Amino acid sequence: MIDFHTHPPAWHAATWLGGAEFGPGEFLDFLNGSGIEAAVVLAHDGLFNATPEANDELARFTAADPRRMIAFGTVNPRHAGAADEVRRCFTELGFGGLKLHPWLQGFSMHETALDEICEEVGSAGGILLSHDGSPPYSMPGQIAALARRHPGVPVVLGHGGLHDCWREALAATIVTSNLYLCLCGTPPYAARHILAHAPAGKVLFGTDAGLSDRASQDYAVARIAEIDGWGITAKQREEMLVTNPRRLLGGWLG
Repeated sequence: MIDFHTHPPAWHAATWLGGAEFGPGEFLDFLNGSGIEAAVVLAHDGLFNATPEANDELARFTAADPRRMIAFGTVNPRHAGAADEVRRCFTELGFGGLKLHPWLQGFSMHETALDEICEEVGSAGGILLSHDGSPPYSMPGQIAALARRHPGVPVVLGHGGLHDCWREALAATIVTSNLYLCLCGTPPYAARHILAHAPAGKVLFGTDAGLSDRASQDYAVARIAEIDGWGITAKQREEMLVTNPRRLLGGWLG
């Protein structure tokens, strides 16, 4: 399977999550033990303090095996030089995409500064993943509006709307051709409905590994096991875990 939503540790930021410290070797042990072929590793410290140094640290972490750990850096679009840093993430650091968190980073998805950033992602053949499911700045419809402004950029809803916005996330994915939905923290009943009604090729899965208080990422292991109780078909499972993410990541898998 391919896990489309994981994180490295927060090396510097103080968060409410209290995650454990772990190295890339321990993270690869988690991937191996969980049957995960590859994982998208999303910026963590950078969500609290979006600096080039945070992207450099992410690059050093994923350098242990960049074919299995595909890095997605981050920027704050209100910072000077944000588009240049996005370009550097792709051309110098070899990242596969960009992670935005409008709720934590405090910006609106309608701000025009995002257009230049999306153009850089598109020019690099990258993917944009955004946190969603948290008002007021991370609603699926807001992210879908940005996706429609940049139809050549694949845009992923990082949490499939979570508990409150999953219906909006599904509706936005249906009407927006370049919008994808990652089931990550989405309740099982919602995941089952989404898989039954989403367009073909649009649904991904993520564990949010990296936020655990244990380096073994026990809660992420439990989220994978939880799929067995969703009541979905073998075909839906294969597409969500293998076919769809493999197609979307393409050459980034190496």
